[in-house]
Amino acid sequence: MRTSGRAGLIALLTLLAVGAPERAALAPERPEIAAPKPTGPQEVEVLAVMLDQRTQQPTVVLQGKRDRRSIAMAIGIAEATGIAVPLQGVTPPRPLTHDLFLTLFGRLKVALNRVVITDLRDDIYYATVFLTAGGSEMQLDARPSDAIALAIRAKAPVLVEDRVFDKSGGRLPPRRPNI
Repeated sequence: MRTSGRAGLIALLTLLAVGAPERAALAPERPEIAAPKPTGPQEVEVLAVMLDQRTQQPTVVLQGKRDRRSIAMAIGIAEATGIAVPLQGVTPPRPLTHDLFLTLFGRLKVALNRVVITDLRDDIYYATVFLTAGGSEMQLDARPSDAIALAIRAKAPVLVEDRVFDKSGGRLPPRRPNI
């Protein structure tokens, strides 16, 4: 081996033994860039159906899985029952309306994919139910309480648009489930 070859080999072995500077140390300094904030609808957990102590109105409480924001939606007593029954794992002796719909969906080979609470305008919440039938997706306008009741039974995800969290202001009634 020639002298220049030996010198190169020794330099290489020295770098390996001593340690070459890491690639990051050789790169110019850059400011840290924060990862973009996830946007769009986020999946929520249906925490409870309860009686709002202030208004005495049945209320469903939802909490985002991504950022833990919560909303409380006032609903009617029949709607509260429609959500609370499957939430508590109770099977009524006769099918409730939402159970009937899911039985019908099953026989017609319609799948409930997800429900999305899309907006809050003039203190009214809006939702869309996403169904698949024959390979094509359908979207149906729905009351959020009905959409939630169907989703719980179908084990489909409930999602809430970020703007709904923003508009609702995260107001929650005191935590005392009564229903």
